[in-house]
Amino acid sequence: MKALSPMLVFMAVYLVGSLLAGDFYKVPLTVAFLAASAYAVCVTPKLGLKERVAIFSRGAGDENIMLMVWIFVLAGAFAKTADAMGAIDATVNLTLRLLPDSMLLPGLFIAACFISLSIGTSVGTVVALTPVAVGIAEQTGASLPFIVALVVGGSFFGDNLSFISDTTIVATQTQQCRMSDKFKANIYFALPAALIVLVLYIIIGSGVEAPAHVPMPQWYKVVPYVAVLVLAIIGLDVLAVLLIGIVLAGGIGIFSGSFDFMGWMAAMGEGVMGMSELIIVTLLAGGMLALIRHNGGIDYLIRILTRRISGKRGAKLTIAMLVVLADLCTANNTIALITVGPVARDIADRYGVDRRMSASLLDTFSCFAQGLIPYGAQLLMAAGLASITPFSIIGYLYYPFALGAIALLGILIGYPRKYSR
Repeated sequence: MKALSPMLVFMAVYLVGSLLAGDFYKVPLTVAFLAASAYAVCVTPKLGLKERVAIFSRGAGDENIMLMVWIFVLAGAFAKTADAMGAIDATVNLTLRLLPDSMLLPGLFIAACFISLSIGTSVGTVVALTPVAVGIAEQTGASLPFIVALVVGGSFFGDNLSFISDTTIVATQTQQCRMSDKFKANIYFALPAALIVLVLYIIIGSGVEAPAHVPMPQWYKVVPYVAVLVLAIIGLDVLAVLLIGIVLAGGIGIFSGSFDFMGWMAAMGEGVMGMSELIIVTLLAGGMLALIRHNGGIDYLIRILTRRISGKRGAKLTIAMLVVLADLCTANNTIALITVGPVARDIADRYGVDRRMSASLLDTFSCFAQGLIPYGAQLLMAAGLASITPFSIIGYLYYPFALGAIALLGILIGYPRKYSR
């Protein structure tokens, strides 16, 4: 149990500090992981300080950790270049232009799904579409929390599936599987959930009409997002996909006059720096988990969690439970995945769970958990932009609940069969 105590230190520093401050974003994650990492070095027995730091450094510099860092760097550069080029506004306007008036509510949900799938961030989608949702509620008289929940729910769809989403990156890298394979496994849960919710929105919103004035979209600015999505789905290596996306977004930005060459360089630099906290947290978590593993903590945790597991079904339920608990404690699905991903991989290997499925379960249940907590970034951002409370949104978040229910049912009945044999 002592070997696992660094995890408890992290939870205590982050969770208790956040509760005392009354804000889950007052305590920097880097500080919480730094405290836990320093503690892990201190409590490692029978070794000198140099050897302990060496184990920590090897864990932080693990091949899979460094690959994850490279993906974060390129994803940040691409996302910021595309944003500076005007791709987000173009995507929002194009989506709204394509919506029939009678399909406003389901169309807004589809727009959030498409935009989040394209830009790879639920928070970015919430920021882009919540002002639109507020305007629609004002013009139509529809319930504001309900309309905002459409956007938040759709943002989770893309965050769960996008090839440039940090949750997808972490889930696939910790489980050591291809993004395209995880996407194919994940779609069995995400698509049915989205279709069920879409039908519900069609029924509820049949009498609501779309806003009268939507700016004419510059369709060519959507090309980098579409290219990244298509290239990733067909199985091209993610590093190559992101490099192509960066070049496409930069070329279109220069050609359209959105920025010059130096402006492109500045956008990429800003995007990389925007990933700095996540990169530092990933390195610290990798080193801390290496010390925990060295001290026998991972083996102990697996024994405790799996002592009543009799097969794949129990292993999948355990993976789901792990990530939900971690997300409830950290209020950050990416950090939850970084924390429990290696443990989930060990459980999956021990009980023969397909790694594509374990990656899918990690990402799926982290998104489900994020929809449960009023102190998550998505709900806090949406509530702030709409001047409502996060609690008022949760009751209308149909998609995360549908996603969690379908994934849980899938575990219980062995669906999809392709990944459950």
